[in-house]
Amino acid sequence: MKILYICTHNRCRSILSEAITNQEASGLITAKSAGSQPAGEVHPLSLKFLSEAGYSTDGLTSQSWEKLADFNPDLVVTVCDAAAGESCPLWMGNSLKVHWGLSDPSAMSGSLEQQAAAFGACIDEIKHRVDQLKTLAQKNLSRDQLKLELEQFGAY
Repeated sequence: MKILYICTHNRCRSILSEAITNQEASGLITAKSAGSQPAGEVHPLSLKFLSEAGYSTDGLTSQSWEKLADFNPDLVVTVCDAAAGESCPLWMGNSLKVHWGLSDPSAMSGSLEQQAAAFGACIDEIKHRVDQLKTLAQKNLSRDQLKLELEQFGAY
């Protein structure tokens, strides 16, 4: 299964989702992330807290979804409300789409401990959702079956 995570700026939540999915579901799911208006750099705290949680940050980059036109994802997951409301490029037309609506830990102000807690909560939520997706990927479902399963998770 191939998943594309979309967040407008592709610097935090979509990056976290890409890294966690590729490590937790290696061999079952290939994940990439992109944005409609990429920031051009990954948020430094995204890299810091991914690394501290044991996830590889190699190759993570903030990029436009136009660079992934040849990726052909089975599933597009929007992780921010702004991205959920955007019109996706035509090449994503055959992909199933779900919205996770994750809170943005990079928007958290406060002490480093408070920021760490916000990133930790987001990382835990993503890991939980990736575990569900991993279960679905193991079933090798058709597109229609996958859509039904996603609806049961309340994610479609």
